[in-house]
Amino acid sequence: MTEQPEQPEPSAPLPPKHSLVVDTADRIDKAVARHFPDAGRKQLARLFDDGAVKVKGKRAKKGDRVVPGDVIELAQTPLGDDALAPLPDPEAAARLVVLLERPEVIVVAKPAGMPSQPLRAGELGTAANAIAARYPECATISLSLRPNLVGPDLSASLAADPTQQRDRDPRDGGIVHRLDIGTSGALIAARTVGMYTALRAAFGTGLVEKHYLAIVEGRPVSRECIAPLAQRGKRAVVDETDGLAATTQFTVLNSSATHALVRCTGQTGRMHQVRAHLAHVGAPIVGDTLYGAAALPDDTGFFLHAERVTFPIGSERVTVTAPLPERFTAMLATTGLAVPT
Repeated sequence: MTEQPEQPEPSAPLPPKHSLVVDTADRIDKAVARHFPDAGRKQLARLFDDGAVKVKGKRAKKGDRVVPGDVIELAQTPLGDDALAPLPDPEAAARLVVLLERPEVIVVAKPAGMPSQPLRAGELGTAANAIAARYPECATISLSLRPNLVGPDLSASLAADPTQQRDRDPRDGGIVHRLDIGTSGALIAARTVGMYTALRAAFGTGLVEKHYLAIVEGRPVSRECIAPLAQRGKRAVVDETDGLAATTQFTVLNSSATHALVRCTGQTGRMHQVRAHLAHVGAPIVGDTLYGAAALPDDTGFFLHAERVTFPIGSERVTVTAPLPERFTAMLATTGLAVPT
């Protein structure tokens, strides 16, 4: 008879960090927000996503209702926005190339493999951390958008356009848009509150032009993809019913028997838009296994580069170009494609 290894005693569940007694009937997320007024909206949402909120021993969802006398148990303490500002990371800063530096704005070349911003407090290694090391004023730009910190003019602006307040993210360190972790290229960050709000508004009204280069499998079957996108887990999918409007134009710069180099221009800025639309027109980006491309032997990621961005600074329109990284030009050679001129 084989002796069975001794099984460890099951550990008792950890006691909740906070127990909140409900005094007013409401949605549970609003009840929690009243107890933690300094916590960011996204941080409160993360509590529910992480399963850290329970009522009567059961995991709660954001839309659940609570009544007076209910006890809400929290396994985590929601952080205030101040704790989420990106920390300076000199090592990450050494990996960034500054493409444009002005008193109110910078543009940097983000390498593939570097996230645009941290997900959690204290995380390092992102573009936002790198920018905070070189330009400390950027780290708290988004925090300054709280109406009680910046006076009546911005307060009135936020009241008139609540998306500015809703969409601000204390983790972004002044960055006004994002690139996927696997995408290289031009990334804009504001150095002043005024430029931050102006650029966010410019993105929202289509005044920013972004051009990408992609090495793809095959060749796009269309010069344009007009297909609404919806987020499904980690992917963006075409959804004619619930998707958000998205349009991307494609220009094939050169091609081989098996691959093509495509310039992509997006009229909108949906999550994974270029990646999802290229896959939709039959030309997934090389290495982009999330969207159906073949896996590469050395798992070097996918090949999408934010080549050029044009944006307004006051009455001036500024264009910044990010040089192709070595990994991108090496893949062009491997796939028999010419470097664009």
